[in-house]
Amino acid sequence: MLSYYDTKLVVAGTDEAGRGCLAGPVTAAAVILPPHFKHPLLNDSKQLNKKQRALLAPIIKQEALAYAVAHISHMVIDEINILNASIMAMHKCIETLTIRPEFIIVDGNRFKPYLDIPYRTVIKGDGIYSSIAAASILAKTERDLFMETLHVEYPQYSWNQNKGYPTKKHRLGIVSYGLSPYHRKTFRLLNPMQSLGF
Repeated sequence: MLSYYDTKLVVAGTDEAGRGCLAGPVTAAAVILPPHFKHPLLNDSKQLNKKQRALLAPIIKQEALAYAVAHISHMVIDEINILNASIMAMHKCIETLTIRPEFIIVDGNRFKPYLDIPYRTVIKGDGIYSSIAAASILAKTERDLFMETLHVEYPQYSWNQNKGYPTKKHRLGIVSYGLSPYHRKTFRLLNPMQSLGF
């Protein structure tokens, strides 16, 4: 059962999407929900299908007290590494919220303080707290849209389907066409030929 972290505080939940991808940005969202917000479908975005996420995203945006989404580019990821880029994206979201949170809950186990706002990291928090679940949905839907836009420019990697994750089609595209300008150059790409059984 999803719950609110503390009804006496203004709590922002934050999460990211795209950390394990080989191409494109890492995307984060931060969401402040009303304390008693509920929706029967609300859950970790990975437990939902595309149609369910598409249904929930506008509801979250409409009902949230505040929300923000931020992309950190593949170029910045290459410069500062994916962990730092993920935290940077979360910080950028929190910074642009129209309401300053009194507490931050973060999916996972790594974070860096943002200003003087207290925080807690929660492993698998997107399946426990509603605001983190909502953030995971917004981060996922916004990043998916971003990758579908890039797919128009580079259809050979099937980003409309894999969203930049290392699927077989994506690796076949790398074998055939090399890396695109949107690939994360510092990521240790496993040998595509070996991974495909060649």
